[in-house]
Amino acid sequence: MSHLIKTVSRMLFISFSVLVLLILILVIILQIYSPGKPEPFVDYRGTPIAGSVSEKTFVTIGGIRQGMIIQSKNIHNPVLLYLHGGIPDYFLTKKYPTGLEDYFTVVWWEQRGAGLSYNANIPQESITMEQMISDTKELTNYLRKRFGQEKIYLMGRSGGTFFGVYVAAQAPELYHAYIGVAQMSDQLLSERLAYEYMVEKYKAKGDKKMVRKLESSPVTLTGGTPHSYLLLRDKAMHSLGIGTTRDMRSIITGVFIPSLTCREYTLTEKINMWRGKARVGVHPLWDTVLATDLTKQVPELDIPVYFFHGIYDYTVSYSLAKNYFEKLNAPIKGFYTFEQSAHSPIFEEPDKMKKIVLTDVLTGSNSLADKK
Repeated sequence: MSHLIKTVSRMLFISFSVLVLLILILVIILQIYSPGKPEPFVDYRGTPIAGSVSEKTFVTIGGIRQGMIIQSKNIHNPVLLYLHGGIPDYFLTKKYPTGLEDYFTVVWWEQRGAGLSYNANIPQESITMEQMISDTKELTNYLRKRFGQEKIYLMGRSGGTFFGVYVAAQAPELYHAYIGVAQMSDQLLSERLAYEYMVEKYKAKGDKKMVRKLESSPVTLTGGTPHSYLLLRDKAMHSLGIGTTRDMRSIITGVFIPSLTCREYTLTEKINMWRGKARVGVHPLWDTVLATDLTKQVPELDIPVYFFHGIYDYTVSYSLAKNYFEKLNAPIKGFYTFEQSAHSPIFEEPDKMKKIVLTDVLTGSNSLADKK
């Protein structure tokens, strides 16, 4: 009996030692992939391009230290402030390069409580609509002053479009144009439409297990989005190709691992990105988002407006975004359907985006917009 106990103890010790060793190896690998500094833009000789910028910087905004990655091959290019959704997504540019830095000075801002701007001491209740709008305006004015530009461009994606469109409405004098990528409108109805679509598709596939899970957590226009549905939502959407990108089938391999291997972040910053996400769960303004119909709250903008939307997007409804666009009053507006995209057309179809930006957005026209 004592011999058996010794054998079991030895096996447990070996297993524990192997686990510790694997964890140490993983930490070392992550440290190697985490220098935390953006690479400069270089020419064919490997020499940094004169007048380019590739940096990670921090600025106090709304009394909070907030971080961003700024990239441009020419700092005299117009500035584009990018508003992310539920999680910062700059790291996706490693697999899905946008090319935005070729014709903009792109500011990948990571909002209060998220990513580079994560701080455990930030009160959750401080992440309000009013504060996000104020932060955006304050950062905009910092960028205008730093780069010597009277106006800049504003681009929101997913959750970033929700407060982004308010900013554009309240301070049109600060912006050349507003670009909504996967533009929100009536998100509660969007969630219901996505729920119905997924139930139908999983029934057609014969996936009874997923159907049972979805039907046990129904999305309704009166009951909202149950927590159990939100836990299931991403996996269900990505399995059908209607999530982050059309080709992304897993959050783990498509989002989590790429975020850990992105060299522009330190290991601590990578951990903080997911600490911030875990702390808030869904978007910090989720309840506000679900209770708002933007077609009624923001029916007009005084600057050019451009909506980029993937036809396979069910994270934010394509049809509802188009409905919002048709009702929205603006001096110039254009809706652009991305036929091969889900929730991330700027990552999925960058060549089409570039053509639209150069031909329409930067010239204040809409010649490439969808025809009615």
